[in-house]
Amino acid sequence: MTKSSLFLLFSIMGAASAYGQDASVASGQAVFEAECSRCHVPVDMNARVRATWTGRTGGDLYNFIRTTMPAETPGSLTNEDYLHLTAYLLQNGGVPVAGGTLTADALTALPITPAAAAEGGSDTAEWAVFNGTNAATRYAPLDQINAENVATLTQAWSFDTGPFGPEPENTSVTTPLMVDGRVYLTAGATRNVVALDAARGQMLWMWRPDEGARFDAAPRKGSGKGLSYYDNNGQKTIYVMTPGYYLVALDAVTGREIESFGEKGWVDLQQGLRRGPGREDLDIGMSFMPMAVDGVVIAGAAHLVGMRPISASNVKGDIRGFDATTGALLWTFKTIPEPGEEGYESWLAGADITGNAGVWAPMSADEELGLVFLPVEAATGDRYGGDRPGNNLFSSSTVALNYKTGEKVWHFQTTHHDIWDWDTPSAPILADLPDGRKTVIQTLKQSHLFLFDRATGTPLFPVEERPVPGTDVPGEWTALTQPFPVKPLPYDRQGFQEDDLVDFTPEILAKAKEAASKFRFSTSVFTPPSLYQDPKDGTEGTLHLPSSTGGSNWEGSAYDPETGLIYVPSRTATSVLSLTHEPDASSVAYIQGGSRTPSVDGIPLVKPPYGRITAIDMTSGEHVWQVVNGDTPAAIKNHPLLQGVDIGRTGKPTRSGLVLTKTLLFAGEGVGGDPVLWAHDKATGDIVARIDMPGVVTGVPMTYMYEGKQYLVMAVSSRGESARIVALRLP
Repeated sequence: MTKSSLFLLFSIMGAASAYGQDASVASGQAVFEAECSRCHVPVDMNARVRATWTGRTGGDLYNFIRTTMPAETPGSLTNEDYLHLTAYLLQNGGVPVAGGTLTADALTALPITPAAAAEGGSDTAEWAVFNGTNAATRYAPLDQINAENVATLTQAWSFDTGPFGPEPENTSVTTPLMVDGRVYLTAGATRNVVALDAARGQMLWMWRPDEGARFDAAPRKGSGKGLSYYDNNGQKTIYVMTPGYYLVALDAVTGREIESFGEKGWVDLQQGLRRGPGREDLDIGMSFMPMAVDGVVIAGAAHLVGMRPISASNVKGDIRGFDATTGALLWTFKTIPEPGEEGYESWLAGADITGNAGVWAPMSADEELGLVFLPVEAATGDRYGGDRPGNNLFSSSTVALNYKTGEKVWHFQTTHHDIWDWDTPSAPILADLPDGRKTVIQTLKQSHLFLFDRATGTPLFPVEERPVPGTDVPGEWTALTQPFPVKPLPYDRQGFQEDDLVDFTPEILAKAKEAASKFRFSTSVFTPPSLYQDPKDGTEGTLHLPSSTGGSNWEGSAYDPETGLIYVPSRTATSVLSLTHEPDASSVAYIQGGSRTPSVDGIPLVKPPYGRITAIDMTSGEHVWQVVNGDTPAAIKNHPLLQGVDIGRTGKPTRSGLVLTKTLLFAGEGVGGDPVLWAHDKATGDIVARIDMPGVVTGVPMTYMYEGKQYLVMAVSSRGESARIVALRLP
């Protein structure tokens, strides 16, 4: 039935004459269980009442269900049954039915205003954005789960994401959202979108893209990190970026494509790109979600990992804003400028050739200022930049744009001429400090943290341009200085010297020195890569801390607006910056290659801890506490060279995701960790509870309150088994 015919039907029906008796919630429940439960669960109807019927009347709801339900035989129930059913759905949807009964006349005129929606809902707290809010704080002011009861958490529901793709999904890194009683997530290699009810985890709908050859050629397959929810003037919308690099808009209630957006719900993001000269392929996609804010949807860009690019010429990672309703292109921001544009002067050569400089990490936005904040990655390639001499704006920068126009408001480049893969890896955190200052916090792979004024980009702690080591790689160009924040101090180790070598025992230290003797040490976090089998000294590359995966990475940090503390997870793992000339693999003079990162018979070359969490006071810039993240890996604990040696708790060199509540900080261990969720006292860092999980916490956890119960939800993965989304709550 069309919308127009339904409207006509509702208009001519005499509401009062249709009702035969008082409505009973109890009788309506019996009707629901007998006639509706085959297709619907109560929480589904709860969500629909809240999402779709707020602002309308009980008579509207009655008329709708009478003409559409049951789906097989609409209108087959009695008027009395429909009346009872309406009362039940209203009560279950948060509209109080006093005493469980309602007269027909009262139901007709009853405004549908669910209590949680009207009051902001003490029984409901949503998680509508990947990082909690557009400010990217990963903070929820919830305390139903606290230090006294967190150890009693049990599994509320689990959802298997494995079957949704051409092959089983064994590892998931998605972060679900929860809005209007529904949990939304991405699942499977083809990036299906799934809606679950928030209380039981039952699937309400699934959308599956079919991209054919576009999927086959995609550089970023997999379920990805998540999606975006946006209420577009009453059109509740899910935006997702597919592996084949389309932007798709879905109705959040039904899962259907919104045909008024783009081409029947799809916008082709490959259109209008600046291709690399001489390149026919398009090495571009996205595994993160777009940013949806104030009528604009902003799409980022991700490329293949750039350690071994086939050419210095690649597609440029332009950032684009689209109309949230129509999908029409509104603006393009060129992260690699063209002649005559700001920043072009920082490219002494190569701006016409070089690509990348996309935004593959999540963004953040301030609606009061009208700004979106971009964490921009490095240009092509990650280890050698001889084809692009100069500082290379706006690569490896934090950039603030007017999200309505795409006009740059301010920028700060955190790495000049990036040849370390020091991509800006996480969403800039919009922190309102306790002293009233509105700031931007940017954490980085190299374990630096910068604090900026949100409106102007002015650093709020001193930043020094310090001399850094130069390169001896033929044809390379390096900046003479790099920016160093004076405060806070780095939250993880930088560079690599002999004092960094593992020294559990004299024998292990001797083996570590022998393994390290083939390499150069790094005196700075900006010591450049060196050649494999260097003709001058025979070394096989440069030992470096952190590795190119951090330090910090896309999992981000958590900020507490009440205390002004930020909690930063980091990874301590050595990498080798080693360059080789491989003309059969790349037209670039040098690419990453050569030697692997050494170890001591499987023991990491560097001293522990291998994983840590650091709490930093953003008002003072001082470290408040730092704790080890993760137990000692079994391969180290049980190593033959360590029998009888007390090495303490080492943590793991994995990447942890955090979620912060009123009193607790939750941390998973990430890919390669153990199946455990850690609960910390956020004031001290002390471990409050170890929660055993059915798999390793590989996605970043989130939390929400629904129907008076707080949930912790996260993706978990186990070797040889399907990945799952697991929800925890109190018994």
